Amino acid sequence: MARYHGPVCRLCRREGEKLFLKGQRCYTDKCAFERREYPPGQHGQARPRTSEYAAQLREKQKIKRIYGLQEQQFRTYFQKAGQKKGMTGENLVLLLESRFDNVVYRLGFSASRKQGRMLIRQDHFILNGKKMNIPSVILRANDVIEVKDVSRQMPAVRGALEAMRVVPDWLEVDRAHCKGVVRLAPTRDQVMADFNEQMVVELYSR
Repeated sequence: MARYHGPVCRLCRREGEKLFLKGQRCYTDKCAFERREYPPGQHGQARPRTSEYAAQLREKQKIKRIYGLQEQQFRTYFQKAGQKKGMTGENLVLLLESRFDNVVYRLGFSASRKQGRMLIRQDHFILNGKKMNIPSVILRANDVIEVKDVSRQMPAVRGALEAMRVVPDWLEVDRAHCKGVVRLAPTRDQVMADFNEQMVVELYSR
């Protein structure tokens, strides 16, 4: 499946809730979802058809869009989650939360996950003292993330840091030195995301 290059606010409207895909814009009255809280398209305001399968599919699409994944990537993470001990749905969420691009976003070094991926690919970050430009790397406890010295005054980084977003308990950030640490592996209770991963497990179990 090709990567989506269209207007991301359309994705929020399609899922019926804010997915915070455009950073600070999502917190202002310019947010398209605030003005049109119905699905896009000619029949967007019609009464939607609901079924168990449709609800499961929408939940999967929502999670994919939140983390910016393509179908094959998402399915690969699901397979890895099923091979780990514990509940598959919970393992899936914790894998996605531990991605490098998501941790950069959670630490407040980028305004969105998409921007975080772009900054990582452009070599603006150091992981455990070494250059790392792969957004999908899974981070573990005690990993240290730093913004390169030459990148700390970038408008994108400064703007994200000035937004002062809440950092989850499993992470620790030093905004003054643009440095973050993964204190411990996240638990499902610490993941700040409103979705039901169990519906994805049910969908793939059909």
